[in-house]
Amino acid sequence: MTTDLTMLVWTALLCLSLPVTYLVGRSQVPGGLAWGFGNRGTDLSVADWAGRAERAHVNLIENLAPFAILVLTAQVTGRADARTALGSTLFFWARVGHAAVYIAGIPYLRTAVFFVGTAGELLILSRLL
Repeated sequence: MTTDLTMLVWTALLCLSLPVTYLVGRSQVPGGLAWGFGNRGTDLSVADWAGRAERAHVNLIENLAPFAILVLTAQVTGRADARTALGSTLFFWARVGHAAVYIAGIPYLRTAVFFVGTAGELLILSRLL
């Protein structure tokens, strides 16, 4: 498996594992478990970090589809190379960093790390154009 596809799989695993962080936060508040097993008709007040973890997850979901399209297009067209591998690796580690920094609540660094991931996607795109 190429580096690009490996990073895509690791990014998918990151996306699947992020909910665990905010589910822990939800389960720690009074009524959180009942809310989680219920119909969720009301909002649940959670710690700030748990809310940020959920937003980091949503942000990753929003960025995963374009990343996957770029990686898979590079694979199918035979254009995957060292540049796309670097872009994929940058994207994955930036998303790990983005989640950590977002959950920690460090606003300006969060934005910088986000743009490192975007730079990774642009590297892949540059190979496709």
